[in-house]
Amino acid sequence: MNRVYKYLNSIDTPADLKAIPKEELPVVCDELRQFIIDEVSKNPGHLGSSLGVVELSVALHYVFNTPYDRLVWDVGHQAYGHKILTGRRKEFHSNRQFKGISGFPSPKESEYDAFGVGHASTSISAGLGMSIASLLKNEKNRHIVAVIGDGSMTGGLAFEGLNNASMDKNNLLIILNDNQMAIDPIKGGFTQYLVDITTSEAYNFWRYKIYKLLRRLKLINEHKKNRIIRFTNSIKSKISQQSNNIFEGLNIRYFGPVDGHDVNGLVRILSDIKDFEGPKVLHCITKKGKGYEPAEKSVTEWHAPGVFNAETGERHADNGVKPPLFQQVFGETLLELAKQNEKIVAITPAMPSGCSMIIMQKELPERVFDVGIAEGHAVTFSAGLAKEGMIPFCNVYSSFMQRAYDNVIHDVALQKLNVVLCLDRAGIVGPDGATHQGLFDLAYMRCIPNLTIAAPRNEMELRNLMYTAQQPGMGPFVIRYPRGCGFNINWRNKMETLPTGKGLRLKKGVDLAVLTIGTMAQHAAKAIEEIEQEVENISIAHYDLRFVKPVDEELLHEAGRNFNQIVTVEDGVVQGGFGSAVLEFMSDNRYNVPVQRLGIPDTFVEHGTPAELYAMLGLDAPGLKKSFLKLLKPKLKIVRKVEPV
Repeated sequence: MNRVYKYLNSIDTPADLKAIPKEELPVVCDELRQFIIDEVSKNPGHLGSSLGVVELSVALHYVFNTPYDRLVWDVGHQAYGHKILTGRRKEFHSNRQFKGISGFPSPKESEYDAFGVGHASTSISAGLGMSIASLLKNEKNRHIVAVIGDGSMTGGLAFEGLNNASMDKNNLLIILNDNQMAIDPIKGGFTQYLVDITTSEAYNFWRYKIYKLLRRLKLINEHKKNRIIRFTNSIKSKISQQSNNIFEGLNIRYFGPVDGHDVNGLVRILSDIKDFEGPKVLHCITKKGKGYEPAEKSVTEWHAPGVFNAETGERHADNGVKPPLFQQVFGETLLELAKQNEKIVAITPAMPSGCSMIIMQKELPERVFDVGIAEGHAVTFSAGLAKEGMIPFCNVYSSFMQRAYDNVIHDVALQKLNVVLCLDRAGIVGPDGATHQGLFDLAYMRCIPNLTIAAPRNEMELRNLMYTAQQPGMGPFVIRYPRGCGFNINWRNKMETLPTGKGLRLKKGVDLAVLTIGTMAQHAAKAIEEIEQEVENISIAHYDLRFVKPVDEELLHEAGRNFNQIVTVEDGVVQGGFGSAVLEFMSDNRYNVPVQRLGIPDTFVEHGTPAELYAMLGLDAPGLKKSFLKLLKPKLKIVRKVEPV
């Protein structure tokens, strides 16, 4: 639908926005919200978060001099309105699409994107660095604003940033977008604490006015400011019968809570406080999905709803029969195992719906722990559970597990605790792009002692690995698996314990040995099948190693003795990953056989559909076919036409 907008189609920069009369800003907000709904209904993305900050996005660009003033958006789910207001309205239809604009702020995409984001809780630390840098460079008129929300305040890094902001001289403005939501409702005491904060808007207004008056009269200076703040905080605590809130306890000036959907009110208060020296927090109460009734009523489902009808709110349903998501298999298998083994508990950092742990949560809520966006805590909390005899299944997305690396080493692996680390979204993830691709886990986990690391090639193997991991005495066990659909409609196999470090020879052959890990076996098998159908007297062996650590030495000896060429295939980085493990084995055992490693090169992978990205990387079946044929070229005798290599 091509809508006619009074203002939005003429806003290409924040300067255009500033030319609009202040009293017309609610109209701009209505148009921006409708534009986001229309675009995301056709091209799926993160809807609810961006709808919740429409007024805040407009107010920030109306008040501040961007891009000279820096806006740091936490997570990036919230930034669609920001992108549209900063020159990307005409390109927004390509959001999250291959070669289109990114779904998250990216400095290489726009000067208005002050900092690259995608993982949570980074804005305060990054913004603080920018603020101090501005002071060191004597850029005292440059404002730095960190917008944190969507559950990011539960992350430890946010509190580390707050602590530092309270100690070092800076003028950082922190906008707390408080909607009590991440993807799912936020859990934890801090969330309830924010709900309980009661601060008088009138009190904040007059405190600031009195402070400015005293400054003009030269009765106080910056050196005396903290004592004044502490004194006025004590008065407020007497009036409100509450202790100081955590921000003021850190000598960070607090304003709010304010209505995050009153655009003119936001413009007024931002204009009032933006030049206040020292760190400050503006607490905005918002509603995720604001202005679109279906998204307001079902917040979790409308975080990223897929294709939907913008007019009716009806979501597109794929009624075709197809295999389940790996996430569904994980969730249902976890519940099945938990019913059999009362020691099993489940831990997730704010992703119960995304990883399907919600299936167990509904039936056994007392044994499921959503710890909020706190991956490091999730791992160490799991270690504590394991130390006392429980068997925790800790599910963390592969790219987010990077944030808990020390916890895995120090708290799990070093102590040989039976924590099952389930790395969801491993490999190519898709439209969320470089910040979310799960490409590094094989490399960063493989070098850690005491870990068992495995990757299933299908749903039944995932179930078997989960069953194996909870057996007594297994120690730290890592299972990585991809996002998206599996390969089998009938996937409920009778689970069995798999021998640790043992793979499978899926197919015999003599001309080339293909070694795969995880679901890359499916692409490789298709490529092998097509080559053998098209090429006479060529046979290719296919091994599914299943375990990256320990590797199946028997299978690797077989490959090293019997083949003149070996190729490894993985959906992770080739530096230090599965292929490197095979190379190391061949070198250590003095096999003089060339090993060609196929995987992710030394680069970050952009956004696009998995099919587009696998094709770009040469890791889909046609790409692997070309690579295999290139290795086989000296032996080729074509009986049917083959694509040129």
